Amino acid sequence: MNILIVEDHAELAQELTDYLSRLGYVTKHVNSCAAARDEVAVTDYDVMLLDLGLPDGDGLDALRDVRKTASKMAVIILTARGALDDRVRGLQLGADDYLTKPFALPELGARLSAIVRRMHGFAANEVRLHGFTVQLEDFKVSYDGIGVALTKKEFQIFRYLILNKNRVITRLQLTEHIWGDVLEINSDSNFIDVHVRNLRNKLDRHTAIDWFETVRNVGYRINE
Repeated sequence: MNILIVEDHAELAQELTDYLSRLGYVTKHVNSCAAARDEVAVTDYDVMLLDLGLPDGDGLDALRDVRKTASKMAVIILTARGALDDRVRGLQLGADDYLTKPFALPELGARLSAIVRRMHGFAANEVRLHGFTVQLEDFKVSYDGIGVALTKKEFQIFRYLILNKNRVITRLQLTEHIWGDVLEINSDSNFIDVHVRNLRNKLDRHTAIDWFETVRNVGYRINE
């Protein structure tokens, strides 16, 4: 999952970056409304963490603007403002959740997980698919009670394809949502195919995986 952190407090931004990276998220940090608008215009983020008190304007104005082009991106407001009016306005403008500073990082992690699952129609952390049990937040996969050892990137690919099951996911989408900045990575190279091939080989040791489809010249799809 690719997360945009919009926060002008450098120390907090670094804490968020470090914590979310440990959870397996890809992050990008900017510190202004203008930079947030620019990022959302060129990159498909899954979630934005948005501070309201930014140096070049009100984060709520930035939220209103980015919602015009990023309607599917989840937004969690992070702010020291505790007034009910601010919370209501943020939710009315399209925020999905609201955390008042200071907050505990595990609470943010739990809310992020819940939002991501809800975005993709999953109610719980554990997903069962074709005999495999996948714990979405715990980086664990098993088949008939036997653990399947995946690397971090293999798991992230598997999780993203499961969250978007029955949809073709392009190599560009995988690059953007799992590796981050597409400008720094050549999405046309075969490094994605190598990771997917390794993932398929590990799954195929347990059962036939004809439901894990390669769509020629496009990407991949996991069929339910």
